Amino acid sequence: MALCILAVSGRAPPLCHRREAASGHRPPFSAAAAQVVARRKLKHATGAAGTRSCIPALCLRTGLRNGSAIRAQTDMAKVSGPIPPPEHPTFDLVALIWRALEEDAGGVGDVTSLSTIPKETKAVATFLAKADGVLAGLVVAEKVFEQIDPRIKVEWSAADGDRVTKGQKFGVVTGPAQGILIAERVALNFMQRMGGIATATAAMVAETEGYPAKVLETRKTVPGLRLLDKWAVLIGGGQNHRMGLYDMIMIKDNHIAAAGGITAAVQRAQSYLKDREMSMGIEVETRTLEEVREVMELIDSQAAGGGEANPVTRVMLDNMTKMDPANDSGIDVSMMQEAVALVGGRVETEGSGNVTLSTIKRIASTGVTYVSVGALTHSVAALDISFNIETQ
Repeated sequence: MALCILAVSGRAPPLCHRREAASGHRPPFSAAAAQVVARRKLKHATGAAGTRSCIPALCLRTGLRNGSAIRAQTDMAKVSGPIPPPEHPTFDLVALIWRALEEDAGGVGDVTSLSTIPKETKAVATFLAKADGVLAGLVVAEKVFEQIDPRIKVEWSAADGDRVTKGQKFGVVTGPAQGILIAERVALNFMQRMGGIATATAAMVAETEGYPAKVLETRKTVPGLRLLDKWAVLIGGGQNHRMGLYDMIMIKDNHIAAAGGITAAVQRAQSYLKDREMSMGIEVETRTLEEVREVMELIDSQAAGGGEANPVTRVMLDNMTKMDPANDSGIDVSMMQEAVALVGGRVETEGSGNVTLSTIKRIASTGVTYVSVGALTHSVAALDISFNIETQ
């Protein structure tokens, strides 16, 4: 039975899904619905004679866009800036920016800027910090303006990784007013989120000063923004955990439960890598001292037997702390300290769980190699930045 709703007269896109009891297959659109969408987009993007009704960059190529022309893949190794981005095999910064711009344009464009501001109007806009923090995302913001209109020029008096104080001006944008206003919110969204992450990371890093522990984030990032979130951590002085599911084997509690135990999970992971002639680190999550002992016994036995091509390289000590108001630091880390002693420096250790700005120093003092902090990306407060424009 087909369920099709065509909102021909409204602005909502048509929905058409076919429910197949046997296969569960659901085609996203019927051919007729797709034609309705195409006609609507073409109408928004062209005049009566079929010509464009707005400058291509300003209407975001709505309906007539040439994907190959406007979405050449970005070589992230060539992205300039004082702190280079982390590596990712498929990430495309320009494509991400265009998805954000097109989300804002909604297939129509910025009707406010296009209707109220003459296209020849020039403007100057200023970035102003409304709170103390660490700047991040300036490189990304500049590329947003570049995509909208190459005539827009951005000049910075600060750079990614620099600290700013409330009331400090740190950038000036000049060029066509329409383009500046179209790019404004997308550029600010990237900058404010990345700046918030960088600021939070810098605060965590400062608390670990004097200890060897490095501050990591996790994969608890906004879908689609992982590289930018992790880039902001680097800008704030932290280090990156694995980028995704592809660049490190991380055996967590659910993997262990499904595999039938720690030893079985590790051995299968090692066989998987060997059979495919792959090489990468293996991390094992532990939650008790007994699990730490099991991992270390496996590591020691494999080392005694001549070693593995892909040995366990890191042990995660998860939630081996407990909040304790009676403790001066507010947290009891005795179990984690014992776990670190059991590992004895033979592999890296990673402390996680109950990590806050007030507890990270005490956790770092246990001697762990890394402290991972999910809150750096999953619940960060944006850095407050304003953008004020004047016409010329």
